[in-house]
Amino acid sequence: MTGPSTARPPMDPDEEAALLDAIDKWVAGEVTPQVVMEHDHKDVWPEKLVSQMAEMGLFGATIGSEYGGLGLPSSTYAKIVMKVASHWMALTGIFNSHLIMAAAVERFGTEEQKQKWLPKFATGEIRGGLGLTEPNAGTDLQAIRTTARRDGDHYVLNGTKTWITNSINGSCYAVIAKTDPEANPRYKGMSFFLCDKRPDGGEGFTIGKKFDKLGYKAIDSAELVFDDYRVPADQLIGGVEGQGFFQATGGLELGRINVAARGVGIAEGALRLATQYAQERQTMGKPIADHQAIQLKIGEMVTRARAARLLTLDAAAAYDRGERCDMEAGMAKYFASEAGFQNAQEAMRIFGGYSYSKEYEIERFYRDAMLMCIGEGTNEMQRIIISKQWVKRNLA
Repeated sequence: MTGPSTARPPMDPDEEAALLDAIDKWVAGEVTPQVVMEHDHKDVWPEKLVSQMAEMGLFGATIGSEYGGLGLPSSTYAKIVMKVASHWMALTGIFNSHLIMAAAVERFGTEEQKQKWLPKFATGEIRGGLGLTEPNAGTDLQAIRTTARRDGDHYVLNGTKTWITNSINGSCYAVIAKTDPEANPRYKGMSFFLCDKRPDGGEGFTIGKKFDKLGYKAIDSAELVFDDYRVPADQLIGGVEGQGFFQATGGLELGRINVAARGVGIAEGALRLATQYAQERQTMGKPIADHQAIQLKIGEMVTRARAARLLTLDAAAAYDRGERCDMEAGMAKYFASEAGFQNAQEAMRIFGGYSYSKEYEIERFYRDAMLMCIGEGTNEMQRIIISKQWVKRNLA
């Protein structure tokens, strides 16, 4: 199954510059170190910031303008993610996961589904994310155990999803389930559903335990538990059973570009903090930035962050041209996430003992960075995808 083209023209440079400037001003005025540390250390949902993001249209950033969204190309959207993530990566997860759900509806949904859901997704009236991962199924998506059985005008879902972003404070999720558990190959028996927390309480749909995480704080990650949950049949994305695997994986390229952009943000944010500290901290009568050992680190960090940015924008440009870009997105995700982690680690070394103090922001960058190497397909899997695609494109 080949989904609709992802092609979208580049944004007018002046309009893009104005949009990015507005994001810069918002980050500088609202996403301050004090605000971020308060939410991160207490693991408290940033309700005010979420409302502001909705007002700016970020929950509709990549949704087409015909459905009330901003209709941004992936390349512009990636730059927004980089800017926000360079100050607080976790904040980007709230709208990233939501927009991947929206992309599934926009690319594969029926016109009725698009008209019903996308305008509310775009305003943030309905927010949510993806329900893919299970306790025994992550990278191997075909190993899911959640089932969906047709019963009249509904499907009855049973199963558990785990590590779901926006699970507590969201209200709708694109959930993958097996409508034909006996299908062979397995992917042919999988379908994608929009499962919402209905006003009646959504009997059979409950939120399980919230995970106490090392990083990625203030953003809720928990379980979605389905126990004979009845979802209307018209919420089967696309209206046809057996297409769920392709619909879910069809969003992976954009998802990996998003994660790559977050890695870039971490890499650039850690570099910014380390550069500032290296000029303020003195040893042996001079700023540590004048010591060769620190200069070597900063030189590597600058290069790493720049390379990650260029790889990410290259993948985004291919996506915007409507090209298949799983190799490019994989390279961007792999390199940029590792760049984020390595820059955060080097910044910790530059800060020295102070890096272990929660009075400094750099410890948060370090805690948040590793998630980018694991999420949206592990970096081990990315390297396999890159290799396979490279060989296919260069057959002997």
